[in-house]
Amino acid sequence: MRTRHFAAYLSNDGEPDLGLLLNRAALMGKRVYLPALHRKSLWFLPLSSNASMVQNQFGIAEPACHPDQRLKPFALDLVLVPLVAFDDSGSRLGMGGGYYDRSFAFLHQRTRWRRPRLIGVAFEFQRAGEIPSRPWDVRLDGIITERGLCEPKRANLWPTG
Repeated sequence: MRTRHFAAYLSNDGEPDLGLLLNRAALMGKRVYLPALHRKSLWFLPLSSNASMVQNQFGIAEPACHPDQRLKPFALDLVLVPLVAFDDSGSRLGMGGGYYDRSFAFLHQRTRWRRPRLIGVAFEFQRAGEIPSRPWDVRLDGIITERGLCEPKRANLWPTG
């Protein structure tokens, strides 16, 4: 997939640092966006070298951009998602606010074309046995750790035979 618009995060509280990746993507001409809290979901605001940052209610840095500059979640190609824990089925445990699940809930309606791709970023020690899933949880399309990319194991929904 040719990724032109992708969202990532600024590391916080021990999360993997994506700083080098963000710089490299900008040098490659990719449009990089960072999440910003807006009510109970996320806006994705452009990251630029001259962007000023503000702290949100949780002390996480966000771009101080005008709302007109935001990109809607469905217009992103790829989203690198922070997490607390993940399992082999692509379930993730976040910080408990549900912001990513609400922002990407539209993905539940898509059966064939899925954009953006949601890739969790974690350390291998964050892998859990099984994370209980709720109907509103949005599963990850993959998880990248220091060991590489893990593709979720999905249950076969269409039995053969």
